Amino acid sequence: MDIYPLKFRPILKERLWGGTKLKEVLGKPIESDITGESWELSCVKGDISEVANGPLEGTSLEDLIGQQPEAVLGKSVVERFGNEFPILIKFIDAKQDLSIQLHPNDKLAKERHNSFGKTEMWYIMDADPGAKLIVGFNKDVEKTEYIESLEEGTLLDLMNYEEVVEGDTFFINTGKIHAIGAGVLLAEIQQTSDVTYRVFDFNRKDKDGNLRELHTGLAVDAIDYEMKDDFKVGYPNVKDTVNDMVDSPYFKTNFLELTKNMKQDLSQRDSFTIYMCVGGRATITNDWGSASIQKGETTLLPASSTFVEIEAKGAKLLEVTI
Repeated sequence: MDIYPLKFRPILKERLWGGTKLKEVLGKPIESDITGESWELSCVKGDISEVANGPLEGTSLEDLIGQQPEAVLGKSVVERFGNEFPILIKFIDAKQDLSIQLHPNDKLAKERHNSFGKTEMWYIMDADPGAKLIVGFNKDVEKTEYIESLEEGTLLDLMNYEEVVEGDTFFINTGKIHAIGAGVLLAEIQQTSDVTYRVFDFNRKDKDGNLRELHTGLAVDAIDYEMKDDFKVGYPNVKDTVNDMVDSPYFKTNFLELTKNMKQDLSQRDSFTIYMCVGGRATITNDWGSASIQKGETTLLPASSTFVEIEAKGAKLLEVTI
């Protein structure tokens, strides 16, 4: 099968904390005023991405992988994950603060939910002045102190706040307590998992007047209580080259800011390649065709690609592989 660069229909999610930036800034086809997430590439059950361009339009990512797993994913990826697409790609718009939450590691997630854990990274695409994230604790915390803070309503006093601007990047390993703050629009790359432990939700109620479920008991043994300064990603930003951002066991991400065309040899890359456009526009070409993407769009190149040529002038791209 000749697999050209694939674009997928966004899977749009209304959220209590969502807004309208996915439409206003990224051009997503939404009508709701509370759309919080656009799932760009997903094989989460019930939310399988479908191809939106070319002869394969309408084909699900799951079926595509099932037909030619090694051609799509790469031999080494299939050896690790089988026919599972191992990452989930999203854009997130937080009009309000998200709940304070964390994700279990692979071991706990497997035991409790028969799922992967959820390591993730964020690239800030837009932020209102003064917008912040919560990432980790502001000091080392004892488990008993944490539990007391929940009971007394003082959890926010233990949180570490990070003011953000466009281009800031954060790596959120499992166990790290965190929350996206109001006014932040970001690109998220994560393990394929939808397991989240919500520990505090600002006492908000849903449209039916109900408090959202908290996962206090599950979270207690999944939290990393140490204060760690290991989340802000420093990365070079040399134009017209590939800049390393994140290199984890679950995904690798590079940053490209292009003022001219670039060509890369992919013949030795035993993995699919994803390009998320976080600024400008670009045309992505492989052995079998091309796809044009602009800010807020994503394309997938199969592992069978032997090269990629990027035609761009002023594009900012996140390049994601395994």
